[in-house]
Amino acid sequence: MKSPKTPRLSSRKQPRQARSSRLVADILEAAVQVLSSEGARRFTTARVAERAGISVGSLYQYFPNKEAILFRLQADEWRQTGALLQDILADRTRPPAERLRILVRAFFRSECEEAALRLALGDAAPLYRDAPESREHRKAGVRQVLVFMREALPAARPAERARVAEVMMMTMEAVGKAVSEEGRSPAEVDRIAGVTSDMFAAYLDRLDPA
Repeated sequence: MKSPKTPRLSSRKQPRQARSSRLVADILEAAVQVLSSEGARRFTTARVAERAGISVGSLYQYFPNKEAILFRLQADEWRQTGALLQDILADRTRPPAERLRILVRAFFRSECEEAALRLALGDAAPLYRDAPESREHRKAGVRQVLVFMREALPAARPAERARVAEVMMMTMEAVGKAVSEEGRSPAEVDRIAGVTSDMFAAYLDRLDPA
């Protein structure tokens, strides 16, 4: 039995002129609108092209399939969130515990912004989550947290730091998703972030009492 074919996620070509860049931006903007209104199951290149006011052939010049469009939207979101978290984690003017609290609050707030789009991207994830490009993005996020863990848990073994990083990331993603789906108020989101941060801090203190 053959394994399912992994869709191609890379763009066919990169825009080199302002007009081409504008066309790609229009496609992505239309994709967001279609995904938000129609959901992942009804998301097609034809609907995106129609919403963007272009032919499907023009769309295929830059994106080989719908999976490539969805992955581009997800990758853009990952980059934005990753840059935000990296700035927080790398700020050594603050102690690790304070950075962790700021990190969790920022992540939960980010998850609640444009929640409908984020949930739709989550529904679309099975279309591209096993592709090499997706795995590399996940690894990049893990590397960011591991750098922070080396500072927060200097005496821990690498395997232990990796396990802690994995648990914390899984917890943040699960709680952040739940909070965004429930439509909590900003004040409630911040309170949940505070409780989550306290649990993380207590966990780190137990592992590194010094």
